[in-house]
Amino acid sequence: MMGHQPPYQHKFFVKAFNLDKRIRPDHILRKIVGKIDFDFIYQEVKETYGANGNVSVPPPVILKMMLLLVLYNVRSERELVLTISERLDWMWFLGYDLDDEVPDHSVLSKARSRWGVEAFKRFFERIVWQYVEAGLVDGKKLFVDASLIDADASNNSVIDKERVKKDISKSYHQLEERLDDLEVSKGTPANSRFVSTTDPDASVTRHSVGKSKLRYKTHRVVDPKHEVITATQVTPGAVSEGDLLAEMIDGHESNTHSKVKAAVADSRYGSIENFLFCSDIKVKAHIPSLEERQRGSGRQKGIFPKEAFTYDPSRDLFVCPAGEELRRRNYSKTRRHYEYKAPQGACTACSLKPRCTAAKDGRTLKRHERQEDLDRMLREARTSRSRGDLKTRQHLSERSFARSTRYGYKRARWRRLWRVKIQDFLIATVQNILVLVTKALSKLSKSKGIQGADRGSSEPRSLAYRLLHLARLYIRVLLSLRDAFIRSLDRFPQTARSV
Repeated sequence: MMGHQPPYQHKFFVKAFNLDKRIRPDHILRKIVGKIDFDFIYQEVKETYGANGNVSVPPPVILKMMLLLVLYNVRSERELVLTISERLDWMWFLGYDLDDEVPDHSVLSKARSRWGVEAFKRFFERIVWQYVEAGLVDGKKLFVDASLIDADASNNSVIDKERVKKDISKSYHQLEERLDDLEVSKGTPANSRFVSTTDPDASVTRHSVGKSKLRYKTHRVVDPKHEVITATQVTPGAVSEGDLLAEMIDGHESNTHSKVKAAVADSRYGSIENFLFCSDIKVKAHIPSLEERQRGSGRQKGIFPKEAFTYDPSRDLFVCPAGEELRRRNYSKTRRHYEYKAPQGACTACSLKPRCTAAKDGRTLKRHERQEDLDRMLREARTSRSRGDLKTRQHLSERSFARSTRYGYKRARWRRLWRVKIQDFLIATVQNILVLVTKALSKLSKSKGIQGADRGSSEPRSLAYRLLHLARLYIRVLLSLRDAFIRSLDRFPQTARSV
């Protein structure tokens, strides 16, 4: 017999209802609550609150709301607040009951302004340290990469400072004072000239062959053991990745309390300054040389490389392929290198000049004052171990950023650099937390962090999984060959019978 649902009647009292029993044991938010201590935020932000006045929303509730905003990639803070009362799991995660009032969306923006970037940075660092205590971070090798973030501003908001008339707006003088403070951090002369009136911290940046947009750039360090993000930083989009290598290594060592032995990055980090910095701190730079990558392209296409010239250390000169000597002429204090040139007129009469240089005054070579240290670092960058790390970097770093896309990292939620930094710390924290709760560690405590892990069974389980995977692939290939053979028999029956 078919049943009929009676009309719904609102209850004035709800008896024997336990919100905790409505949340399944394997719910992701239940795992997060069981492993993360949110009460630390009381101590971090207590100086930002006064002793008198209205009672605020508890800081752990605000932090959890921001975590929900990123974890579920909610479109806006208004939508987040409207959705909380409709989700039993979110209400339970925030520590609310059915009849509790949900805070207004404005508490989130006020908390960001009140707390600043430092509170969210501490939250990120605490999660990283939990990994370190559990032995889930190796710390000796790091992978560095960067990616662009679209700013929350239109290209129509970009103005040319040199063409704007000072009397076009009453607020121009106020804007000019703000713009002068930003010129130092923009990175390129073009970005010191073009600026957005909506988000002046963002810089006009072009990626690959696409058109220029207002962008930020996030820089990230990933530990290869469990792909934990150990350090992150946000800059205007025009800032070069290579300029932040030293800062990223320092951040990784500070957060993990470990000494880096090898740094892996792409050729955009392969500057002379970075190679010498790694040499000074005794870090192996598994980084392709930027100078070598640019050879054979543009103006250097078809030109003899530097390796075609022989350096004679006893006489401190280079010998070109034609046998001409290039002697030391000048010294650059800013770039700290010596310039070597052939005698005037020697290149003009040389038959190899079209393959050597297009300059009227002949070929010039540069040799750094610390060339021996630079050559040693470049030899390390060409080793098979370095090439293997670079192959690993291609999928490891890209996978880390690909996972961030589900949390909305490709576009800034808010405007101004300090707010984008908060977003970046929240996204990196969410990614690390999800790795933390999916590892199924046995000895987790939110009061002391991770006490330990069953590391003994990880290797055999990994090996067994790989063997099983290979067996499945082998069976699949055999089945495919069998099906192909059967189809061929059906397709040529006469030939099959005669055989």
